Amino acid sequence: MGLWACLGVLSPFPFYYFLWSNPKPWVDLCGKGRDPCRVMALVSHFLKLVQFISLFSVSTLSWPPPLYFWPLFLFGQFLNFRVYQLLGESGTYYGVRFGKNIPWVTEFPFGVISDPQYVGSIMSLLACLHWVPLLYIILWVLGYVFMMQVESKEDPSTRATPLS
Repeated sequence: MGLWACLGVLSPFPFYYFLWSNPKPWVDLCGKGRDPCRVMALVSHFLKLVQFISLFSVSTLSWPPPLYFWPLFLFGQFLNFRVYQLLGESGTYYGVRFGKNIPWVTEFPFGVISDPQYVGSIMSLLACLHWVPLLYIILWVLGYVFMMQVESKEDPSTRATPLS
């Protein structure tokens, strides 16, 4: 179960890396009638489910959670929802890489927290340390750190052409 859980936890990151590094083939694959951001969101939700099932398969559930769980988890999820609220689906799911014009956002948490969605996700994962072995949390966090590094180096030459 351990190897499968590790692979499940890491499963989204090759997908995200490929789309960030090669957006044009994804746009072409989606075709004219489908929004590449929407299709990415659907695939990402499936991969997120794989990640959660993987964590659940190696977790031990006990109640009540430790006191640190609630502030870490709730603030982490607040950051995630706030980012999605401000960027929308196209901003969250690589719209800028797929040729969409995404407005620059400066409202909180942007400008205060670098990579707020990743930070929120990491906080939520750390909140689960009571139930999930450290190895799986570390793998997931390393996936986020890897993607933060990849996404910090946007190469305009690899962008897809603007969508009409």
